[in-house]
Amino acid sequence: MSRVEKRQSLPLQSTKHCRVVNMSDLFSNPLEIETGAAPVFSVIWLHGLGADCNDFKDLPNILDLPPGLPVRFILPNAPERPITLNGGMIMRGWYDLTGMEIVKQEDAAGLAEAADIVESLVSREVGRGIPRSRIVVGGFSQGGAVALHYGFGCKEPLGGIVGLSTYLPLSGTFPESAVKSAIPTPVFLAHGLFDPVLVLALGESSRQVLEDNGCDVSWHTYPMPHTVTPEEVRDLSAWLNSRIWPDDN
Repeated sequence: MSRVEKRQSLPLQSTKHCRVVNMSDLFSNPLEIETGAAPVFSVIWLHGLGADCNDFKDLPNILDLPPGLPVRFILPNAPERPITLNGGMIMRGWYDLTGMEIVKQEDAAGLAEAADIVESLVSREVGRGIPRSRIVVGGFSQGGAVALHYGFGCKEPLGGIVGLSTYLPLSGTFPESAVKSAIPTPVFLAHGLFDPVLVLALGESSRQVLEDNGCDVSWHTYPMPHTVTPEEVRDLSAWLNSRIWPDDN
C-alpha cells in the first residue's frame, strides 16, 4: 500500500443540470448537489484519504439517473488528522492508518468516529423527509470502507451501500458486529485488477466475508489501478437503476 492514496479522477463530464446547494470546509456542513426540486432519494458519498469533497462533485452529472427522479447528493469532507502511515502528515482522513498491513492494525476508534459522522448526515436526511430505505451511502477507497462499516451497523437498513476500490474494515469481527437486519442491504463493490494501493486480493477477501455472511453483493472488476473508469460508472448506474431507484422512473 502506498503512503498516500492516489487521487481518483472522474472519467466523464455531462451537460445535465445540477444545482449546488451548499459548500463548506466542514464535514458537518457538506457540499450538497440536487438533481431536481424536492429530492426523494439521498446519496451520501465519502472521499478517499487525502482528498476532499470536490473529488466526486461531478458524480451526479455522470451517473445515468432516471429522468424526473430528484436526488440529493451529500459530499462531506473528512476531518483533518495526522496519518501514522504517512509519517504523521496532517490530511483529510476518515480514520488513521497505522501500518502497511491495514487489516491487522486497524483504527477501530477512528472508524467508530467516522460512522458517527455518517449517522449524523443520515439522521439529517431523515429529518428532511428522506427515509433510510431511500438513502445510499457510498465512497471511494477509505470512504468506501467507512460506508461498509457504517452500513452494516445500521439497525434500520439503508437503501444501498457502494464501495469503489475499497475493503471491509474489521472484517474479522464482521459475523459478530454486523446487524442482522442490515445484512440484506444491496451492495455494489468494484475494484481495479491492477490497484497498487488496495490490492485486488483485499477487495476479493472482503467480498468473500460479506457473501459468506449472506450479504447481497454485486461484484465488479476492471483493468485499472486505484481510480474510477467510465465502464465502472456505467455499471454503477445500471445497478442503481435496477436495485435502488423505483420501478416507475
